Amino acid sequence: MTFYRPSSIILIGTFFISPQEIEPWESSMETKEKNMTSYMQKKETVKRNWYVIDAEGKPLGRIASRAAVLLRGKHKPTYTPHIDCGDYVIIVNAEKAVLTGNKLEDKKYYSHSQYPGGLRTRTAKEMVEKYPEEMVEKAVKGMLPKNRLGRAMYKKLFVYKGENHPHMAQKPEAMDI
Repeated sequence: MTFYRPSSIILIGTFFISPQEIEPWESSMETKEKNMTSYMQKKETVKRNWYVIDAEGKPLGRIASRAAVLLRGKHKPTYTPHIDCGDYVIIVNAEKAVLTGNKLEDKKYYSHSQYPGGLRTRTAKEMVEKYPEEMVEKAVKGMLPKNRLGRAMYKKLFVYKGENHPHMAQKPEAMDI
């Protein structure tokens, strides 16, 4: 990159700069421009790992936030915001996730059938007893982007009620929270 260098003195604001003072500045600008490039990952070069999170005795929000980070790929040095570079996440023992405080009675989960009067309300206690997988999935989904990239990330989440899961062939790593 070359700069315009007149032979006379240049007036910048209230400072006078001579051409001799510009030369070292010019060479440092060129080296900075060459070295300061960000790595942008391509979807073809993404390496995906499999992780297992055991939810037994852990707060739901901490499980969900850690899973969302893994699904987005923000734990990787090659993270690129516009690429789905996240890993696969398996959450087991979803029914044993802990809700702190009075959330079992106070927290409500809403769903609507899109028909008039079709609002269905469930408490967190109902969700833990009948639909623990759905409760964990909703918590994680709420922490992902709300666009097509977030929907692609969400497809890499697998939540199971018990200890067993059908993904042993992928050799998932255990992730501590």
